[in-house]
This record gives sequence, C-alpha cells and structure tokens, in this order.
Amino acid sequence: MDTYDLFRKLGSGARFDLKRFYSDAAKFKKCSKLTGAVYLSFLLENLADLRLAERCLPVPGSCMQLAKVKANDFPLFGSSPNLDFFENKSKQTTTKRALHEEPVTTNGKDKERNINILTINSANTKGRNSRKRAKKRKIENADSLDVDVSCVGGQVLVEGTSILWMSSLEEKLNKAQKPKKQTAEKQEQQRIEKVKHFRNVNKIYVHGTDIPEPVATFDQLQEEYNIDPRLMQNVKDAGFQTPTPIQMQAIPLILHGREILACAPTGSGKTMAFSIPMLAHLKYPKNKGFRALIISPTRELASQTHRELVKLSEGIGFRIHMIDKAAVAAKRFGPKSSKKCDILVTTPNRVIYLLNQDPPGIDLSSVEWLVVDESDKLFEDGKRGFREQLASIFVACTSHLVKRAMFSATFAHDVEQWCKLNLDNVVSVSIGARNSAVDTVEQSLLFVGNETGKLLAMRELIKQGFSPPVLVFVQSIDRAKELFHELIYEGMNVDIIHADRTQQQRDNVIQSFREGKIWILICTSLLARGIDFKGVNMVINYDFPTSAIEYIHRIGRTGRAGHSGKAVSFFTEDDKPLLRSVAGVIQQAGCPVPDYIKHFKKLQSKQKKRVVKNPLKRAHIRTTPKFILEKAHRKRKLIQKKLKEKRDQQEKDKPQSAAES
Repeated sequence: MDTYDLFRKLGSGARFDLKRFYSDAAKFKKCSKLTGAVYLSFLLENLADLRLAERCLPVPGSCMQLAKVKANDFPLFGSSPNLDFFENKSKQTTTKRALHEEPVTTNGKDKERNINILTINSANTKGRNSRKRAKKRKIENADSLDVDVSCVGGQVLVEGTSILWMSSLEEKLNKAQKPKKQTAEKQEQQRIEKVKHFRNVNKIYVHGTDIPEPVATFDQLQEEYNIDPRLMQNVKDAGFQTPTPIQMQAIPLILHGREILACAPTGSGKTMAFSIPMLAHLKYPKNKGFRALIISPTRELASQTHRELVKLSEGIGFRIHMIDKAAVAAKRFGPKSSKKCDILVTTPNRVIYLLNQDPPGIDLSSVEWLVVDESDKLFEDGKRGFREQLASIFVACTSHLVKRAMFSATFAHDVEQWCKLNLDNVVSVSIGARNSAVDTVEQSLLFVGNETGKLLAMRELIKQGFSPPVLVFVQSIDRAKELFHELIYEGMNVDIIHADRTQQQRDNVIQSFREGKIWILICTSLLARGIDFKGVNMVINYDFPTSAIEYIHRIGRTGRAGHSGKAVSFFTEDDKPLLRSVAGVIQQAGCPVPDYIKHFKKLQSKQKKRVVKNPLKRAHIRTTPKFILEKAHRKRKLIQKKLKEKRDQQEKDKPQSAAES
C-alpha cells in the first residue's frame, strides 16, 4: 500500500463532498475568523482527491496534529481572516496546477518553502518538551483565531460548524465505546427482577395473573394512585410512616379492583390494608345506601374496625355505621330510610336478622366492596362457623360492581378452594410462611401433669412476677368462671369476659383492660380473633388449643406491630395428641422445642376435625380437696332436705288452723 492509498483510507472518515454539500460549505464564508489551522485541517483531509499527498506533505498521524499547528507556520496558506477556498472553478484549477507542479530548481526560496511545509511533523521529533510547547501553541492559536477548537476522544470539534473531523478508525472506536440502548424487552425483564427481589426481601408471596407492583412508601402510593391527601394525612397522623408488607401488595390490588385472598401474621396491619384502598375507591360520600360492607366474626372486632375507619376518614365525611341493636337498625337502614350511609361494619348474625324481615330491614344492592375479616373463622362449619350466613349475605349483594376481599391470619384449605371457584380472577397474597406465628413472641411449652398442676403453675408465675397486662385463654365459659373464682382471692386485678356476659359488661371490661385497670383478663376464644390490645406482654394458654390455627390466633394478641411478647402454654398428659402440630409452629418461629415432642405421632385430618368439634373433657378447676367437697355436698343436701320437710309441715298445719278458726 503506497502513501496515497494509506492517506485515502485515513481521510475517508471526514471526506467533504463539495458538489453535494455546497450549501453547507458556503457557511464557511460567514465565519469571520476562519483561518490557518481550520483551513489546513479541511484541506489535508481532502488532499487524497487532489492527489497531492505524496508530493506535498507527509502522511499525518491524526487531524489533531494539524489542529495543534499555528497558521503562522504555513506561509503557503497565509493568515488572511477572510480566506475563501470555495471560489469559482478557474481559481481552484489554478491552485491545483500550482500545487501539482514539481519543484525543478533547488534554490534557496524553494528550500525555504519546502522546509516551511514540512514543519507540520516537526513537533513529533522534539521529544517530551516539544509536546508541551505544541500544547501551548494550540491554546494560543485557538485564542488568536477566536474559534473553539477542542478535542474529545481524538476528535476535532469546531464551534460554529456542524462538521466533526475524525479519522475512520477513531469513528469506529467511538461507536464501539457508546453504550448500547437497552431494548424494551430487556428493560421489562429488569423491572420484573427488581419487583421480584423486593417481594422476596419483604416475604411477599403472590399467586395470580396481572398482579400490580407493590408500593414501598405511602408517598409513592399517593403519587401513583392519586389518593385524597386528607386520607394519607390521616394515615400519617395515626402513626403509620411506612406500609407493612401486606399493605405494600394488598392496597395496589384493591385499588385495581381485584378480588383478593390475603393471609398475614397477627398484628401486621390487615385492617389498614383493606381500609385505605376501600376509602380511596369510594372517594366521597353519596346518598346511595351502603357501598361497602365489612363482616367480622365478633362484635369486639367489628367495633375495633369501626373505630379505625372513623379515624382514617376524618375530614372526608364518610358515614360509617355499626349495628348495635337490630330493631333500631331496621328503622334506620330500611327501605324508607334516606340512604345517607356509606360503610357498614357488623357481624353476620345481625345482617341476617335484618335480611330475613319482611320487607328486608337493610338494602345491600349498592354494595361495591364486601370485605370478610377473619375469613377462615367465618367459613367454619357447624355451630362455631358462619358459612350459611355468609352465603345469604353474598346473595343479597346484587350489584354487578361488587368486589370481594378475604383477610385472615391463617389460611384454611377450604376457604382457598372456595375463593378459586367463586371469585373472579382472584389473587392470593401471603406474608411469610403460611399458618406461622410472628417471630417477635417468645414461645414456650410447660408440662404441668394434670389440671391441679395448671393452677399451681399459674400461681407460681404470679409469684415470680410478671408485667401486666396478661391474657389467659381457657377452653369454655364454665372453666373461665372457675379460674376467675380461684384467682380473685390472690389479690390480683383480674376479670373475665365471655359470651354469657351482657354487651355493656363486655365493653366495660375491654375498656378497663385497655386503660390498665385490669392486670389479668380471663377469656375464651372470643378474643382470640383480631382484637388489638396495645402492649399485651404475655399470653397464657391455660387450656391447650385444639389446633395450630387457634394457637396462632391466641398468641397473636401479643408481639403486635413489632413489639416483643411472651407466650406460655400449659399441657398435660391428655394434650399429647395436640402437641405435634403446635410444636411445629413454635419451632418454625425459631423457639426451642423439646426433642421428645418432635417424635409424637401426627394426627390425621379426620382426627383433627374431630378434636376441634369435640374438645377434651377436662376436670374442674379447683384446689379444694375432693373429700372436703364431698362433705360440703352432703351437708348441702342435708340442709335442703330439712328445709323441704319444714315447708311440708307448714303446709299440713295450714288446714288445721283454718278449721279451728
């Protein structure tokens, strides 16, 4: 390859086609101070076409080398500020001929001229110091020309023009260094990976199709879904700064109008997870009747949900109601009512009572959201469940806009199957492992031998000292009364709550327990579902729970909202069949379990259902010896016998006294 071909390849990247881009080249005439180095850069790039490279100039290393040389070093081109090399063809031809002629003589002038032309490469032979001088000359030259000549990655950029001077090799290198634009598929894949990582970190597990992304903050929720600022301010005023995992995923799902089956540990914010999007969906009050219905298994849980909704809707104007007395509700919400109501929170039985009246005491045809809280409890069969009542409520909600949401701390298999069959495109959301206890509770098992040992262990715990408030769970109402009578003499602030007490008594007990007036509250499974007591430090399972699900709900009354708690469960010889399933929950939460319990046999599903429906028959709770009780029983019978004989004798004496008179 000769010098001509090499120079042609080097200059091909910036060749200027004068015929094609004459109008652009004409712009050079408007540049008032375009001289010397800029003209030289352009001309040398096109010397290949003029076929003057091998006769006039040595091959340059790069365009930047030419830009570094002052215009004063090239008297051939002069330094006129208005130098115009795009003139008529006659002038260009003359210039070509003049340059194309070979020098014949070697007089002093020709030598001087050749020396001046060949000084273009003199900077390369002067060593390291010459590089500094060349750099200095470049700066001075740029200042004298008033033209911004800069170098970026080996490229010469001239301010005021749209021409980029570079060699073809530099152009290829720059293209290789430019970051490639990501395709839409790759960006979508990266987004999916980020969402998946976020869910894994927060232990959010979802099953379904077209699931919206979770939200990380309440500010992000407000920006993406345009939620009423008053609602978000009420959320922050209630002390909620960041959403919990169940709220991160459940709120976007409900805002998208999806039907949902959600499972999250106790104390994880499930009430807020359906309250916030439901209020955001309703937007503002309307006189259409009830547009949202929330069903809870107990009145205590319904009252708690009602209280939370009132706080969240402060300043928005929603009319939120709770049925206290069904007779009053029939007049208030009947067909002749003004329908000035928006949300109803109640239990299943009260709604069924109103629906069964003729005409119905309540109209549910406008319901847009039906939320079932503690859904696994409500779907239980038999006397303890509300499956039939729920079916009637679902039928009464006749609006084509109705959406249903199921929330619970535990997953029941039959509830999941029912949702898949009856809900439209349902999405299943679970936080952490299914049917698991919270890891903020220190759980332990205590063997007490028999029923007498339970009471002794209870008194020992009290003697060692404890931090109130404490919840004590027993199996039945009768056993709750018996334990209350035993502990009342210990000098403790103890009380009892169960279904046999009036509604006013139950409300007073719960209020006293919240205020700290009651240290120990004895209760049945009535309070095991959903009730949120602030700061419960200990839960005692006096009677062992009949299932792992009931155990999870019981100990979930402590260790709520990130606080720590403690749970102690008494068990006897009769409770051995129930130990294995509960021990698995304790071990999964990271708490120690005795090795011998792990080897107990597991109950089959039929046996588990039988135990739940028919709990163990336990002895009475008492510390008085049996022979003393029998003696007292005989004494009572003797007294009753004498009283009866006395009454009979008095009845016989009445006719005689009347005859004598």
